Amino acid sequence: MSDKPEFNEEEFQAQMNAFFERADAIINLANSQLSPQSHAGQVAASLNYAAARFAVSAASIGFVKGSDLAKEKDDIIKFYTEKYQQMLAENLEQYIENFDKYTTLAKADS
Repeated sequence: MSDKPEFNEEEFQAQMNAFFERADAIINLANSQLSPQSHAGQVAASLNYAAARFAVSAASIGFVKGSDLAKEKDDIIKFYTEKYQQMLAENLEQYIENFDKYTTLAKADS
């Protein structure tokens, strides 16, 4: 008998769906910030800043003192940097593969 928990495909799919629904909601909020006064680059910069602030807040959960958090600073930066780089690369590949479709959709929305 194994102490390893069983993989539950249904629960995994539910968690992935919730993950993408949250991401879509944040993307929709970012899109709503686009205006003649704030172009996509500016909104992306604000979104990245907000993501970094929220990530730090999430990473700090469970620490009792700032000095304890400081000891893990390099590992936290490495973790989030690697995850962001992976997600950026995956999304860039997807965008490259669907460039004509995505840019046509963007033009249709304008």
